[in-house]
Amino acid sequence: MRMHVGRIRSLASTLVLLAAAASGTAAAPSQGAAAAAATSPIQVYGAWHCGNDACTWATVRNMTDFDTNNHWLIDRGDGHPSVNLVVLSFVNPLKLLNGTTDSGDTNGAPLGMNAAVVNYFTSHGIRVMLSIGGITYTGDWDTALSQNPTGLGQKAAALATQLGVGVEIDYENSSSPNLTGLQSFITAYRAAHPYDTTGADPTARLTIDVAAGDRYLIGLDQYATANWLTTANPVLDYANAMVPSKQPSTSGAESNWQEHITGKANYSPAIGPLAPAKFTGSLYIAQGSTVRPECNNFSASLQNSTGSWLQSAAPAGAGTTPGMLGYMFWAAEMPSTRGVTTDPPNTCQGGVGVGASTYTIPIPMPALRQN
Repeated sequence: MRMHVGRIRSLASTLVLLAAAASGTAAAPSQGAAAAAATSPIQVYGAWHCGNDACTWATVRNMTDFDTNNHWLIDRGDGHPSVNLVVLSFVNPLKLLNGTTDSGDTNGAPLGMNAAVVNYFTSHGIRVMLSIGGITYTGDWDTALSQNPTGLGQKAAALATQLGVGVEIDYENSSSPNLTGLQSFITAYRAAHPYDTTGADPTARLTIDVAAGDRYLIGLDQYATANWLTTANPVLDYANAMVPSKQPSTSGAESNWQEHITGKANYSPAIGPLAPAKFTGSLYIAQGSTVRPECNNFSASLQNSTGSWLQSAAPAGAGTTPGMLGYMFWAAEMPSTRGVTTDPPNTCQGGVGVGASTYTIPIPMPALRQN
């Protein structure tokens, strides 16, 4: 309904301007037209991907089977991809640091995260990243950062080079995150792959996950907002505001995201405002026992009902351009051993794919807004 109303207002404003031009008089744009103009197109529209074993990626995939389960990601039904980013989840940070080779890993990298899988997506213009961590590996993040954070950053950078991918930091220590160690990790990664405003170098893409709003992962959020996600001196490309414990309502999602934009001045230390251009919002596509509209019914989905808000969210102390970067979806294929997957017949062309078409998602992903 929100998008429909916006279109009516936009059409009405256009008719007023045309009438004014015909009569030789000037017409000031209506408030609706001004609001419609203060938007930015969605640039990031991606899915975390858990493989077929609940996010361990512990086996080499048969690519015929992989295509059967994941074809919706590269073809929304018209030959175009449903997303412009896939984040393979997860790499164990401690195994990566130690270069572990075991039944599920080689030199610290999960066996299933290989060149064949990466090329499956990149050959269709979809950017690929690897997520290091996840809540299961929080303790391993702590150990790795206490042992050799610089070495971990170097290992992550080398893996990015090997596969031609970017890296996402998913470090979910909510009580006492090792921020000094994480800073060393980031510094080491950036020494190998400097920040790239053009987005041309996939290995230079380095992002971080924060909570849905500002009330969880508070220490990480405060430090990242102040030190790594500024528009004046950016270190990380952007943050992902992750999914909450369950799928939010439209107002709940928007309220969570607004917390990042506004910040929390009453916290000590305060969480500063985050530029809308420096983060994405996240929604579930596979959770629980039933297929979600976010997966298969765009008109009833949250990416539809929140779309106007997301594209027009105004800066509130940081950044100058309106609109968040876009959406991330949790998660493709099998995010859990229980509950629905996005395997056939539950594929997500009708939700994520229709959204990609509706929002004219750019593929490949363009250079991102920096302010």
